Amino acid sequence: MRRKLRRLGLRAPRTAPERVAAAVIALVVVSWAAQGLRWVVTDGMPLLVVLAALGVVGVVTWWWLRRVGAAARRERLASLRLSLAQLDAMDDKQFEFALRDLLLRDGIEARQVGQQGDQAADVIGQDARWGRIVVQAKHTKVGGKVGSQVMYQVKGTAQPVHRADVAVVVTNGSFTRDAKAWGDKHGIHWVDREALRRWAEGGTALPDLLHLPRRGRLRAAA
Repeated sequence: MRRKLRRLGLRAPRTAPERVAAAVIALVVVSWAAQGLRWVVTDGMPLLVVLAALGVVGVVTWWWLRRVGAAARRERLASLRLSLAQLDAMDDKQFEFALRDLLLRDGIEARQVGQQGDQAADVIGQDARWGRIVVQAKHTKVGGKVGSQVMYQVKGTAQPVHRADVAVVVTNGSFTRDAKAWGDKHGIHWVDREALRRWAEGGTALPDLLHLPRRGRLRAAA
């Protein structure tokens, strides 16, 4: 069932508000279906008319509940704080989704894209102010270091493959000195353990953490 939902671009409800919304939708659908059946059987209304009316009601209900759910999620994410201990306890995939949620918290539309063959992109954010932000997540054991090879990979794919305006590597560990120097020289941002603490736990938005210029300023400078 979950695979079928994913193929349709949907997923099963996970949080309590999503389950409530799903229950409300189900209740509305059942209620209107019963009413439609009465119209057909009792009032002799054409079936196609009833189905069209039910379809309109269903679409409007789905749209409204989706808006309500999105607003509730934004409100929940606005106060999101993740400690380094929580991030350390995650697996690679959970870490990617956590970084996605942090971007959403910062007001940046984001989606998790990491999978086998992702070409050095695990999360992609899009924002009119900062452009397209491509994030490579490197979840390590505490004390683990990310080397220059990762920077080479990101540099080779971020802009050519993913059309990145901003490329950043994020780890809960640290970077080697060469990796940081190479990243600074070639425009690959890096977020190490201490910077991640400021972003995830302290609440500093990623664009502020990286001192990103707004795209309008870049155009003006050009």
